[in-house]
Order: sequence, then structure tokens, then C-alpha cells
Amino acid sequence: MTGAPDTIIMNGKLSTLDRANPVATAAAIRGGVFQAVGSDADIMKLAGAGTKVIDLKGRRAIPGLNDSHTHLIRGGLNYLMELRWDGVESVATALDMLKAQVAITPPPQWVRVVGGFTEQQFAEKRLPTLDEINALAPDTPVFILHLYDRAILNRAALRAAGYTKDTPNPPGGEIQRDSAGNPTGLLIARPNALILYATLAKGPKLSPEDQIVSTRHYMRELNRLGITSVIDAGGGFQNYPDDYRIIQSLAAEDKLTIRIAYNLFTQNKGKELEDFKGWTKLVKPGQGDAMFRHNGGGEMLVFSAADFEDFKEPRPDLPATLEDELYAVTKHLAENRWPFRIHGTYEESVSRFLDVFERVNREVPFDGLHWFIDHAETISQKSIDRIRALGGGIAIQHRMAYQGEEFVNRYGAKAAEATPPVQKMLGAGLPVGMGTDATRVASYNPWIGIYWLVTGKTVGGLRLYPPAQRLTREDALRLYTEGSSWFSTENGRKGAIIAGQYADLAVLDRDMMDVPEDELKDLRAVMTMVGGKVVYGADDFTTLAPAALPISPDWSPVKKFGGYQHASAASLPRLALACGCANSCNVHGHAHAKSYTSNAPTDDLRGFWGVLGCSCWA
Repeated sequence: MTGAPDTIIMNGKLSTLDRANPVATAAAIRGGVFQAVGSDADIMKLAGAGTKVIDLKGRRAIPGLNDSHTHLIRGGLNYLMELRWDGVESVATALDMLKAQVAITPPPQWVRVVGGFTEQQFAEKRLPTLDEINALAPDTPVFILHLYDRAILNRAALRAAGYTKDTPNPPGGEIQRDSAGNPTGLLIARPNALILYATLAKGPKLSPEDQIVSTRHYMRELNRLGITSVIDAGGGFQNYPDDYRIIQSLAAEDKLTIRIAYNLFTQNKGKELEDFKGWTKLVKPGQGDAMFRHNGGGEMLVFSAADFEDFKEPRPDLPATLEDELYAVTKHLAENRWPFRIHGTYEESVSRFLDVFERVNREVPFDGLHWFIDHAETISQKSIDRIRALGGGIAIQHRMAYQGEEFVNRYGAKAAEATPPVQKMLGAGLPVGMGTDATRVASYNPWIGIYWLVTGKTVGGLRLYPPAQRLTREDALRLYTEGSSWFSTENGRKGAIIAGQYADLAVLDRDMMDVPEDELKDLRAVMTMVGGKVVYGADDFTTLAPAALPISPDWSPVKKFGGYQHASAASLPRLALACGCANSCNVHGHAHAKSYTSNAPTDDLRGFWGVLGCSCWA
């Protein structure tokens, strides 16, 4: 690409992931792609009169992170009405947050804590009790989703959801009852999570106007963590095209700050083939552009193939109808050259899926069609080899970082040592991409995944994997960047800092290659670029990025608490303090978002930062 670059980044430590040029300090960007990558001296020679130069001041820059399995579209519609316990370190803090949110949430809205946490992350190693929640919220409905195993509802939420003594248990779910037969407030997946989904769907939604704001704030939160691309795996109660209108409108108005490839997820048990026949007439894989494009079918292809990953419960035996139903849908997708993905937790499920895929491939050759298994925690070497023979891949997630303790309790520590067997997948030459499965199971924070891959530990601190099963930091980063690009058929177009690839990158607050292992989960970006545009900035880079939209509705939990609760801020209170230096002070360690949140008395905070030399608190 000729001509002077639009932008140059320099004076950095670039993890290019280019094996021919692994180390660089600068890159030139033109037309949304990397134009050249090299030393400061070589790249600065390319600068023209209109070239913007950004000094990274020695910080580590990485290719933009790409989450190969998440639920951004659904998460965005709900982000601003959810209280996030992602990263919260104690039940006491979680309950303090809940109490504060209950006080400002207007009827008929619910206070919702929808996934992204586990009891194992809390110092107390337990969940809040029904008595604690009912005491804090006698009148405001409270719904708390813990992974896909249970939901906790206070009495007000039971009334709002219409659960009474006469409400029957749905198939695959249990409404826990007291000795008189009345619902206690605990809903249990046994093992089907539909009871959890369906109950959450009873709550009020944001207005379309607020859903737009919510989606944009959620994308900004992901940008804050260095994410520049995702593959949206659809989800329960996420209907196409109705629930895609908000994201499509933002794409049409060029307001996306994340590249999104979306899969379509059937919603109609018994009518799955009918859904896919309709959709293959409406949209084709790859339809769209570099920011918003269709990616194929799944992760739900047929309901009979859904093996929910609730390790508190025994592995579910999938019905005998699976093979015929999955065959019909898979054959239709292969005939229409639709890439596809399928949720498969257990080897027993995956091997049955592969029987079907091999049958379809004999009749309608896949012949380079991108298809893959999601999750694959207990997959065997034999199934890995069968996937390779069919040209497929495996998308993994950090679900075991949240459910490792439950897996060990049920199956033992030895069985957990390769869940999933990432090294075997890589050794077989399979495409492997990393993701989160956010927001309802694990957190959307990608650094939890990198921490999990590198340390082998859960968020609760349990070491699951021996050294031979862990990855280097660079290899973990590869799975979250170039590895994930294959799963949206964009390999070679993104995932590395290489001339000709999309200029998507993140500049980190600390050097991921040098920080202590346990700090990996708390890394974040201080600058994120998508297509050469700065979409998020903090610290020295704040002024380079667009300002965040005002948060709406006014009672949104995000307005008070933000999103992921980083360890460096988890002990700070929930009292907002305005800072007079408004982003210009470097004493505090990272940029002010014009406020800090904390639990400590105001004078204690002033004293703390005063010791560091800052006297700018208003």
C-alpha cells in the first residue's frame, strides 16, 4: 500500500505474532490496515505531513483480542440493567453492591446479577443466602443467575415471575419448595437451563433507545479489555431477526467498535430444520462487511444435541432422536455451504455428533467448509483426530476457570487435568480459538482466559492442570487472536500485527509478558484501535478516544459500579468521588473516568492519595 500512513504508533513493545518479524517497536497504518511494521527509525521515515504519530511510551501492544465464542448481541441489549459481580472478591462486597442497587432501582424493574461469577471467587466460598437477599430487598425483585446450575429469586421476584405453590416443575428443571410446597426462591437446572432462561425472560426489558446506549457501552467495556472482534454464538431467547435490529442499526450507522461475525441459533424445538431453511433464504455466510457479517449456523443446531455443562449434575444422556434430527439440519447447512458450530461439552456427545457429520460428509463433502465444536471439555484423542480428518476446529472457553472445582468434586482431580485437552488439539494441528462464553456462564473478561491457560488455575485459585498442559503467554495470546480468526473464515486478515492485516490492536496497562502470573487476569487496555481508529483510551491516551455516551437509564448499575471489578479496584468503595484533575493527574495509577469508586470514607481516600502527592480531589 503506497502513500503516507494515516497513523504511526511508535516507541512500543509490539507482540506482532509474526514469526518472521516477532519483535517490533512501531507500525504504520493506512486505510484501516497495517502498512508496515518495524523499528521506530524505519517506520518514521514513512510519515507524511498529515500522519498522526502516537507515542506508546514503551508499553506493550498486542493484536486486538478476538473472542471466538461469546454472546455480545444479547449481552449488549441487557448490559446497562445488569449488576455485574465479575471479579468481586467477597459475598460481603457483593451484598453491599446489591443493597445499593436495590435502593435506586424503580418498579417494575428487577435487580439482575446475570452470570459472570462463581461462588468459588468469593473469600467465603459460598453464594448469598435467600435470607440475606430477602432482608436486603423485601419489595424489589432480585434475580441472581449462578452459571447454568441455579438462579436465586427473592420473594418479590417469585411474585413478579408468577411462581406459586401450584406452578409445576418444567422438564429438566426444579422449583425448590419448602415443607408446605411453596417455592423458596431457588431454581435448579436438572440439568436443563431452560428454567433459568425462561424465568429471566419474564423481566422487563430496556426501551429500544436504551438498548442502543446499552450495546454501545458494552462494546466500550469490551474495548477497555482489549477486545476488537467477536463471534456471536446466538443464544436462548435471541430471535432472528427481531433481536438483531439494534446491532444492525448500529452497524448501518458505522457505530460499532467491535467487529462482529454472528451465528444463528435455532429457538424452536422440533422446528429446527424449518428455522434453518428459512434463514438460508434470508442471509448468506459472509454477507455484510468487515465490521458486521453473517457467520453460519449454531451453536444450537438441534435441541436434542444440547448437553448442558452443569458439573453439579451428572452428564445428561442425549435422546435417541439426536442422530436423525442433527443429520437433517447438518445436511441442509452443508448443501447451502453454511459454516456451522455445535455446543459439545462431553466426549459422549461429541462422538455422536461426529458420527452424523461423517455421514453427511460422505453425501455432501464439507470440502473446506469451516465447522467446529464448541467447548469440548472431555473430548478424546480419537474425536480430535476425527475432527481433523473432517477439516473442523475446536473453539474453547475458560468455563473451567469458573466450574473447575465442581468438575473435580464429581469426576476427580486426575480427570480434570486436561479439560479441555488443549495441547492435544494443538498437537493434532487443529484450528483452536479462545473465547469466553460470556455473559451468562463465565465473565466476558478475556484475561481470565489467558490467566487460566497460562497458570492452569480457576478464579478460585485451584490449580487444575500440570505444567505440560499449560500454555506459554505467547501461545495463549495466539489462541485469542490469530487462532480465533479461522472460526469466522478471516484467517490471514486479522489476528497479527502484519502488513496487510486489519489495524486492530490493544496497548496494555502492564506488560503481559512480564507481570506475575496472578496479575494476568487483571490486565486491561489503555488504548484500543479497530481499523486504525482509537475506540478506547485511558491514562495518557484518554484524549485520543471518543467520550463515552451518558448512561441511560439513570438507575443503571453500570453508572455506579461499572463492569468487571478488577482486583486493584475491588477493595475500593462504592462511593463516587469527583476528581478535579479530571484525567490529567498521573498520581492515581490510571486515568480517572472523572470519578473513582470506593468504600472508604471520603477523608480516608483524600488522605490516601494525598500521601502519594495528589491533592486534586474536589
